[in-house]
Amino acid sequence: MAQPKKKTTHSRSRMRKIKEKLDSLNLVECPHCHNLIPPHKVCPYCGYYEGKEVVKVETKGK
Repeated sequence: MAQPKKKTTHSRSRMRKIKEKLDSLNLVECPHCHNLIPPHKVCPYCGYYEGKEVVKVETKGK
């Protein structure tokens, strides 16, 4: 198996690892309540997924 000729520096390895962290979240608009949510997830605000109520969400009363 091939071996590296020199040790990878902390700076070089950290520069490579930071690229994974820079990716931003993809957010889509919920078609029911129009809040931004992650794709393919049940909306935590209204409880709907693909036009159907999946989870009963309690609203905070005043």
